[in-house]
Amino acid sequence: MVDAPAGHLLAPPRPVRSPVLLGWGLLLGAMGVGLMLTNPGPAAFEEFAGGRLTALLRDELCREDGLPLMLRLVIQDCPAMVEAQRPVLGRLAALQTRRRNLGLLSLYSTSLGGQQVLPRWRLPHYEALTLAVAGRFVVLRASENSPDGDRERQAWMPGGGP
Repeated sequence: MVDAPAGHLLAPPRPVRSPVLLGWGLLLGAMGVGLMLTNPGPAAFEEFAGGRLTALLRDELCREDGLPLMLRLVIQDCPAMVEAQRPVLGRLAALQTRRRNLGLLSLYSTSLGGQQVLPRWRLPHYEALTLAVAGRFVVLRASENSPDGDRERQAWMPGGGP
């Protein structure tokens, strides 16, 4: 039984603290603080998105039928041209992204593309949902709609996608 302080006959009992519960509480608290401190911000997302978009555009544009014939004649090194646009693509993605900061992690929703570039050439439309946690980005869902509407690719990418 817990002793009541002098002058208090019915004082509430003092809680019994278990060292195990206290240890787990401290561990969970430290993990939460660690996740909050390593939650990637918008600048890190911009860098990540620039790399992802560079890879997507290189695959889309630099294949045999990716660019119109006139552009293929002018552009000598398509992969290098796309790679040079990495910072611009990252910034474009950041402008077209909504971040939901949940403290321990963030969710980034991105929707971009679909613009008419040349009279008969439209960019593909991309959408992605990305989880940012512990200094990493994981693409949870990504989809691409082709400009002519004849194909749609969707991917669930728990490992980070292509």
